[in-house]
Amino acid sequence: MGEVATSGSVESQLETYRPELTGYCYRMLGSVFEAEDAVQDTFVRAWRGFDRFEGRATLRSWLYRIATNVCLTMLTSAQRRVLPMDLGPAGSGHATEPGEPRPDEIWVGPAPDSRVLPENSDPADVVTARESVRLAFVAALQYLPPRQRAVLILREVLAWPAQEVAELLDTSVASVNSALQRARATLAAANTTTDMHKPLDDEQQALLARYVQAFEEYDLDALTTLLHEDVTMSMPPLPLWLRGPDDIRAWMAGTGIGCRGSRLVPVVANGMPAFGQYRPGLTGSGHDPWSLIVLELSAGRIAAITHFLDTARVFPLFGLPARLG
Repeated sequence: MGEVATSGSVESQLETYRPELTGYCYRMLGSVFEAEDAVQDTFVRAWRGFDRFEGRATLRSWLYRIATNVCLTMLTSAQRRVLPMDLGPAGSGHATEPGEPRPDEIWVGPAPDSRVLPENSDPADVVTARESVRLAFVAALQYLPPRQRAVLILREVLAWPAQEVAELLDTSVASVNSALQRARATLAAANTTTDMHKPLDDEQQALLARYVQAFEEYDLDALTTLLHEDVTMSMPPLPLWLRGPDDIRAWMAGTGIGCRGSRLVPVVANGMPAFGQYRPGLTGSGHDPWSLIVLELSAGRIAAITHFLDTARVFPLFGLPARLG
């Protein structure tokens, strides 16, 4: 194969796998920035070793083997990534201090669908892929030991046969099946189920329209009616998180009152609806970036609201403007 492959043709072949490999590494690592670094490292290793690739496995399997090894190496020294809910009990909506920001490397981060989900015409595969990059699911994956995490993603998300996974991980089919059983039990305890539709159905579209209107008008009465009774709100990198409509309303009416007058720009993150939030500019004109809001929906209500406040890194990732004039 090395005799006929030029540098350009090798790079072209590798690039076709970039979205799905980025999605795989994102599930493994919990950060799209680290996932993209892992994929780039994978491509460098593959390019250097392409003349030794003899086709005993498919190119896709070979790339996944390299990517898995890259991720497992990165995870040997990495701290487990979390969401604020993993750090302690819910806080009070009347709190005046949300706590000191924690380092970026401890948080599960958001991901644009375009970076982590390959184009696929099969609606069933699309729904499965979107489900498997939700924030709650990716956060739950981080509880699994790295090799167990790889087994679950390869078997359950990507539907690889057990024999192929065993070959990729240099282990036995029995070990793969045992790891999968333990991983399933861990995720079942996490209970990460929410509503998944593509496209969003009419009821969900109407719910989002009401959310945008209520948020931009800062109508807290209307906003509260849209929230699930067990709704959570978190604001990485701040450790504070809230549970329930009453505490979220209290926060927005108190410490969070600076969000009044915000404008929302729709995007899609982690298979779910999301918005770039811009607060009124400090100069008195325009709107400045404040957070990326990722929503999760359940039973016709909003079940989770995550505000990612690191707009300097996150907004360019989603193609959001630096400010609204």
